[in-house]
Amino acid sequence: MEVIIVPDASAGGELIAEGIADLLQRKPDALLGVATGSTPLPIYDALTAKVRAGAVDASRARVAQLDEYVGLPAGHPESYRSTVLRQVVEPLGLSPDAFMGPDGSAEDVQAACLAYDQALADAGGVDLQILGIGTDGHIGFNEPCSSLASRTRIKTLTEQTRIDNARFFDDDIDQVPHHVITQGIGTILEARHLVLLATGEGKADAVAATVEGPVAALVPASALQLHPHATVVVDEAAASKLKLADYFRHTYANKPSWQGI
Repeated sequence: MEVIIVPDASAGGELIAEGIADLLQRKPDALLGVATGSTPLPIYDALTAKVRAGAVDASRARVAQLDEYVGLPAGHPESYRSTVLRQVVEPLGLSPDAFMGPDGSAEDVQAACLAYDQALADAGGVDLQILGIGTDGHIGFNEPCSSLASRTRIKTLTEQTRIDNARFFDDDIDQVPHHVITQGIGTILEARHLVLLATGEGKADAVAATVEGPVAALVPASALQLHPHATVVVDEAAASKLKLADYFRHTYANKPSWQGI
């Protein structure tokens, strides 16, 4: 696992966007796994700016959704399908056909979970998966004590996650669904490169447990320690509880230029 400490969220977004641009140069039809929420927005903004400036060609890129609420109508503005279309697909100028995600409004949700796992495999797998992290250490919607071998499935959200997400629903927790479809940790770990961005002091405990704590289902993001190519990008506030912060700064400052993100 590589840990990169950056000054702020904007710098983190620019760094990851540069890594995505390099990937698209090597593999123009790369499948990008995207996360929602406020944390990854600097990534999408920076990548969109590169596309509009002609610095990167994303026309053949494909996008895969990480998770979806169960029960929201497909066109609901806070469904993750709508969010990804609005924040990623449209700004990058991609065709809606380049987008894939689980069907949270399906009559048979369990079948929809199995179908999405299979669709990811049929697409050749995710090349780079962007991840955020919850204050309790969850990734995707794999809440604490999720199986580290889990596949795409239905999960019940913790009360803390619903509280955290109420800001997207007019601060009304009653509007936040109780259930979601999420890629499981086992599914996430199949991506070729995992990139987690965390910003703000509120994520500091989760980041420390993920990077320096034991691998444990209680902190689902700690499973990134098992991946051969995982990158954790954190701002100074989110890095504030890392015991090895100075070491991480030293290793990044002396990183070979050919190694890339």
